[in-house]
Order: sequence, then C-alpha cells, then structure tokens
Amino acid sequence: MTLVPLLIVPLAALLSAGLIVLLKPLLQRYALARPNARSSHRVPTPQGGGIAIIAAALVTAALLAVPAGIAISGAELPVLALAVLVLAAVGAVDDIRPLPASLRLVIQAGAVAAVVLTAEGRLLPDAPLWLERVFAILAGLWFVNLVNFMDGLDWMTVAEFVPPLAFLFALGLTGRYAPEPTLVAGALLGGLLGFAPFNRPVARLFMGDVGSLPVGLIVAWLLFRLAGEGGLAAALILPLYPLADATLTLLWRLRRGERVWQAHRSHYYQVATVNGLSVPEVVGSVFAVQVALAGLAGVTLLWTSPPVTLVCLVLAAGLVGWRLRRFAAPRADRA
Repeated sequence: MTLVPLLIVPLAALLSAGLIVLLKPLLQRYALARPNARSSHRVPTPQGGGIAIIAAALVTAALLAVPAGIAISGAELPVLALAVLVLAAVGAVDDIRPLPASLRLVIQAGAVAAVVLTAEGRLLPDAPLWLERVFAILAGLWFVNLVNFMDGLDWMTVAEFVPPLAFLFALGLTGRYAPEPTLVAGALLGGLLGFAPFNRPVARLFMGDVGSLPVGLIVAWLLFRLAGEGGLAAALILPLYPLADATLTLLWRLRRGERVWQAHRSHYYQVATVNGLSVPEVVGSVFAVQVALAGLAGVTLLWTSPPVTLVCLVLAAGLVGWRLRRFAAPRADRA
C-alpha cells in the first residue's frame, strides 16, 4: 500500500457530497419519505442519499485500486461490486414503490450468497466448508437487513459505522488488514462522511434502502474478510451495538407474536427517543459505544491470547447491554 489510499477518504467524501447536491432536487421530487409507523420524522423528507454514498465508494475504489497497487485478478471484488449495485437498485425501487418482502429477501439472499462464495478466507477452518458458507450466508443476509432496520434515526448509520470503518481503514494502513478491504473500507467511510452533513439532526436527507442495503453488504464483507484473516473476535465486537439492538428487538417482537416484517418503532434507539432522549443524545451515545468497541476489537488483535479475547468479548457485551438498558429506561429511572 502506498500513500494513494490516504486520498480515498477525502475523495469519496467530496464526491458523495457533490452528488448529493446535484441529486437532491430530483430526490425532493420523486423520493419523498413520508412519516409512517417506523418513522422518527414528522414532515416528508427526501430519501435516496445512499445513491451518492454507494456511487462515491465504488467510483473512488475503482479509480484508486491500480494506483494503490491492487491487481483485480479474481472474482471477489467484481462480484462484490455487482452485488452492491443489485441491492442498490432493489433499494431504489423499494424507496419509490415498496416491493413484496419475499421478492426483496430472495434477491438479497442471492447477492449475499454470491459475495460469500467468492470471498477469500475462512471463518471456521475446522468446520466443513459447506456448513461455514451456509452460516455465513444466513449471517450476511441478517446483517444486510439489520442495517436497514437500524437506519431509522438521523445520523444513526453514521454513528454506527464510521467508527468501525475508520478502525478497519487504519488497520489496513498499518499492514494488519489486506489491501483490498482496506481500500473498500476507506471508500465507504468517505462516502458516509460526505453524506453526514445532510443527515445531521434535523435531517434534510435520508439514506433510504438504496444506501442501507448495500452498506450492510459491504460492511458484512469487510467483517468476513477480517474474520478470515484471524480477527473473528474483532469482527464480532465491531458491529455489536447494531447487531444486539436489531436481534433482540426481533426476538422480542417474535415472542409477542407481532408481524416482524411490518414497520415499527420498537428498537432500543427508537424507544430512547420516546423515553425523553434527544436524537443527538442517542446517536452520540451509540457513536461513543462504537468507538469503545473499536478499541476492544483492537486489543484482541494486538494481544491474541484466549484470556484477553474472552475478557474483551465480555466487556463488549456488558457495554452494549448497559447501553441498551439505559435506552429502554424512562428518563426518570436514568437520573
């Protein structure tokens, strides 16, 4: 890796912000998100900012791959790019005219399977390959959807994924992460940073499914590559807040017999706003947790002994559990 990768974050951020400025009048006209049962906003707001995020990430990664010394000889990166475009297209259609949940799920499963089956590395080298791949596809499919579910508050996706993406990018610059995912992490980080000013509370633009679905796929691939390079514990710790919030919410809704495919506002971060926390307080808390989790993930990579890894996993689970409990508690109980 040369100094070229250092350019990818500012270039992707500038391209993302520039595309948003150009596209916003069109999104204002054709892609308004009107308040519904899931929404935290009260007035119609344009969505589709994910178009700029994903376009900026793909374009900058493609332009800087060769100067950065990355030879695209295998199928992994082309398949990832194609799968990202497929999910972005599905999300764009769904933002304008909702698609049947079954159709979305089938397309998502195909995109995730294509990425997993061409990805390098192994999660569990001692397990049968077919079993590992099935597990990875199911996990990737859930991750793509949970990122979409968690994109329900201004700056939430930025707060959740800027810290882990920055961590992975920095890890790659130190030579501890492969060049290909390092470049992709930097490109997506820049795309999100370029989108952030337009999505800050009170948001003037939402990401939309056109962004959340492919962002989920890219991050899932980055974590798969990290796990495949011996960083399984770090790959579990980095996304632990959104993973826990979305998974526990799904399980509680299933237990209550709710229709889990319908819009709702029962995620912990959404309950926190109902319980009196402001949007900046919620996303600021999530950002702080994600930064702390990135630190714990780094410890597991620097000191690879099982006791250290176990302690970091316990601390990460405890931190996320504490944050979720605080979000679920009424303001009077937090005093």
